[in-house]
Amino acid sequence: MLEKMFKLKENGTSVKTEIIAGLTTFMTMAYIIALNPNLLTNFGAEGTALWNGVFMATCIASAVGMFVMAFAANKPFAMAPGMGLNSFFAVVVTNIVVLTGMSYVASFQAALCIILVEGLVFLVLSVLNVREKIVEAIPLGVRLGIAPAIGLMLMNIGVGSNAGIYSENGGPFYAMRDFFGALTPSVAQSGMGSGYSAMVLTVVTMFIGLFVIVILAKKGIKAAVIIGMLAASIVYWAGEFLFLKVNPFASLSGASFIPPFKDMAETTLFKFNFAGFAQIGWFTVITLIVTFCIIDMFDTIGTLVGTASRAGMLDKEGRMPRMKQALMADAVGTVVGSATGTSTVTTFIESASGVEAGGRTGLTALTTGIVFLACMFLAPIAAIIPAAATSSALIYVGVLMITGLKNINFDDICQSVPVALMLIAMPVSGSIGHAIGIGLIAYTVIKLFTGKAKEVSVLTYILSVIFLVKFFLVA
Repeated sequence: MLEKMFKLKENGTSVKTEIIAGLTTFMTMAYIIALNPNLLTNFGAEGTALWNGVFMATCIASAVGMFVMAFAANKPFAMAPGMGLNSFFAVVVTNIVVLTGMSYVASFQAALCIILVEGLVFLVLSVLNVREKIVEAIPLGVRLGIAPAIGLMLMNIGVGSNAGIYSENGGPFYAMRDFFGALTPSVAQSGMGSGYSAMVLTVVTMFIGLFVIVILAKKGIKAAVIIGMLAASIVYWAGEFLFLKVNPFASLSGASFIPPFKDMAETTLFKFNFAGFAQIGWFTVITLIVTFCIIDMFDTIGTLVGTASRAGMLDKEGRMPRMKQALMADAVGTVVGSATGTSTVTTFIESASGVEAGGRTGLTALTTGIVFLACMFLAPIAAIIPAAATSSALIYVGVLMITGLKNINFDDICQSVPVALMLIAMPVSGSIGHAIGIGLIAYTVIKLFTGKAKEVSVLTYILSVIFLVKFFLVA
């Protein structure tokens, strides 16, 4: 049944490999289950009920998006509320509070209307193949540069900002900036205070996990990533117990495994505040919708193209089969997210970890989606996966994706300059969409002023202008 449904043999994979890949993807992105409600509710400051509602919405909307990805597109990509977009959503909610005088919850429910409209717009654009045409309008050289740029971004997340440490001296402190960035360990220790010991444990765990993954992968073991993450987790838990004198499983003793359906029903489930939405002002509303659409569209396109490129799913023209259906998945996920209570759902770059574990079909996405649903009951268990362990996987996958640079013709300045700008813009800005926009603008300008304007498609010109407006005119 699974063979017929997902065409496993045709894609050179098996049920075992796909399930392992799905679990690998989940472990690298499990952080979003708790982090998303934290970000959208000011780390619980807006009340337990709203936090629980967003938590449930995160699990449900992510799972639905992945189910669509699995059955409609048969691709191994995972979905969840996008990082960056959720922070932007939280800022929008706060601004609505100031603008209208409504409570945070009422403003949150008004902002969900924006996400609903965005999702519906994406559904229409996907059905009409507009989003697929936009993918095709991205020049091949820029498309080939997306995967390596995502690789640098993953490495930056893994080494730079995934595992933040707090102490009496503040924080968060990060490995690359505050540990490796210090001139000497003594300087780092004085700056981080009591957090220094946790930082050392984090760095040791990160590299042990990375080397375990690399060694196992070199030996041809397909489960290398998930085994490496488990090994790193064990090292971190042992370090917490032996050196930090902390019980890594203490949170499980008083944890509740009963999903808070009641809180979701009271705060976020179909709680669209259209009256509050109307108070925002139409110009502001349109600006916000366009901004969400642009960021989400190119984040999703970039992740799909970049990860598919690494998995060998693109044809000679850099196109991915069933792209339309894959793009439909995030549109459906976003609509469901607005109805259940979370910000825009998009394709996660952590999907690359599952692809590297051998995931090639929708069974990988289905596996990840099922585990996300299970997390409504098992969230406390998912929460104890240390960030340092996921960093190991992100760094490894990032290194592999950087190898895509060999496909770039660096003798052609029309390719080399846009790609170089993307390589620096993506990890620095933290936005796949913004990096693609910079690459498109660079490509268009170079072609335009070197006598090759006719080689640029009309849609590429339009996209470049849209990004220019976004960067300089839209706050």
